[in-house]
Amino acid sequence: MNTLDSINEIVEEVIKRIQLQNHTFEVEASGRHVHLSRREIDHLFGPGYQLTKVKDLSQPGQYVCKERITVAGPKGLFQNVVILGPERKEAQVEVSMTDTRILGINAPVRESGKIEGTPGVTLMNGATTVSLDRGLIVAKRHIHMTPEDALANNVTNGQIVQVKVLGTRPLIFDDVVIRVSPHFATYMHIDYDEANACGLSKGVLGYIIK
Repeated sequence: MNTLDSINEIVEEVIKRIQLQNHTFEVEASGRHVHLSRREIDHLFGPGYQLTKVKDLSQPGQYVCKERITVAGPKGLFQNVVILGPERKEAQVEVSMTDTRILGINAPVRESGKIEGTPGVTLMNGATTVSLDRGLIVAKRHIHMTPEDALANNVTNGQIVQVKVLGTRPLIFDDVVIRVSPHFATYMHIDYDEANACGLSKGVLGYIIK
């Protein structure tokens, strides 16, 4: 190999590293949580009750609420489950695969909001309970993307991609859905089962494999 070839290889490697750095995004772990509609809020906390915002999330307009509830299934339950705001048109409960086994409910992997044909679950605030007819899901791993980042990564809304997550146990995730909106910030979301598998910690990055 001559000197010119060596220089070209070095330049190509530097370009690849720069491109990779520009196209990475932070990966966040999403624990079990609940989205409530006005119906469930009124029933669990009282008519007209307003959930109390305590912390903003990475997605604009989404936040953690002060209030906590219990999610119960036929085999087990989870106490102190976080509620995310703002309220939605229909309730949704997001858990991991491990959680479904503890609850005793076989919940499907779904995109958020696609709850047709999903099982229900019981929500509790002290002695007050409300039963959902549907809404329990294992959230499909996904990437929220701005239109600008989608263009830079050459992907479109609804596209399925592979992502390499650079945790302490680097892992390639398949079947990751792209969700594009001008109202999003660019982050990948996985659940705690997936986060533990790749050794995720705060600030870990991932990138789409073409």
